Amino acid sequence: MSQAFPQRPLDGVRVVELAGIGPAPHAGMMLADLGAEVVRVQRPGAPPDLPGGVPDFSSRGKRIVAADLKSDVDRARVLDLIAQADVLVEGFRPGVTERLGLGPDECRRRNPRLVYARVTGWGQDGPYAGQAGHDINYISITGALNAIGTPDRPVPPLNLIGDFGGGSMLVLVGILAALLERQRSGEGQVVDAAMVDGTSLLMQTLWWLYASGHWQDERSSNSLDGGAPFYRTYRCADGRYVAVGCLETQFYAELIRLLDLDPATLPDQRDQSGWPRLAEAIGGAFARQTRDHWAKLFEGTDACVTPVLALSEVPAHPQIMARRSVTDHAAPAPRFSRTRTDEIAPVDAEPLELGDVLARWAGS
Repeated sequence: MSQAFPQRPLDGVRVVELAGIGPAPHAGMMLADLGAEVVRVQRPGAPPDLPGGVPDFSSRGKRIVAADLKSDVDRARVLDLIAQADVLVEGFRPGVTERLGLGPDECRRRNPRLVYARVTGWGQDGPYAGQAGHDINYISITGALNAIGTPDRPVPPLNLIGDFGGGSMLVLVGILAALLERQRSGEGQVVDAAMVDGTSLLMQTLWWLYASGHWQDERSSNSLDGGAPFYRTYRCADGRYVAVGCLETQFYAELIRLLDLDPATLPDQRDQSGWPRLAEAIGGAFARQTRDHWAKLFEGTDACVTPVLALSEVPAHPQIMARRSVTDHAAPAPRFSRTRTDEIAPVDAEPLELGDVLARWAGS
């Protein structure tokens, strides 16, 4: 990677990422976006791209090396690399890296300052720890999946909540906290990031609402789950949708005014018994015009109405364009006032030689 970048928040931090899928490479990408030097260790001959030749965007800014972790020689060289790293990130089932000879004990014997970050679905212990699963399984036992969808069935919210919200974001917090603590203690530690823990943490406000009697344990019956007529999507005349999120009274009043509805003929906003009739009135109004008609009408207002965009439409939205949030893939975030993260680093086309990276780390 020959391109130079301005100073970034994590410049000087070295990360070894053991190749996997899901939250670990996403976390590694974000660390690289923030300036860390991330070396992704993958098996020899691993295909770098999906069919069609589009590079794996989660590998941007990383140095890719190939190593057979079942080989004594390659494993010893990877341990040499880990001995000079600040962070190791792995996303295998509990016990896998131990069987490979790359578990926390082995790595931290070589490097006591190492932050050894592990991200899994179930966590490192408990009766499900060794069981296979995916995002949909992890969020199903937290209550999150049951709360999302239509009255007749839960709907998977892509893999955003478990893998990335409860997984990669949680392990990132753990890594950064452990690096900060290391400045005081001089020692690294193991970070156990479980998606069941992270998803539960994301739901903390819902647990509070539920405990206080302000959340019903039924889908589409609450203010934030599509039950409220003022917080849901509506189909427009062209078959596309708008998103309505006018929770506050003054924002709701603006919605009703711009839809040219008479509030005197409508149920009160907070009267749940009237929500079906209110939703019918609002839905009927939106159905009379196209999505883009409504998007233009509501733009610049406080009615909290926005178009529901397809992926192909996202890069051209004026707010997305202004912040350069997405081109063909998402830009680094968050942004900082003094150090930079807004440069998108390239994806290495070919794996580097592990020995070259080792020599450079050893010499610096």
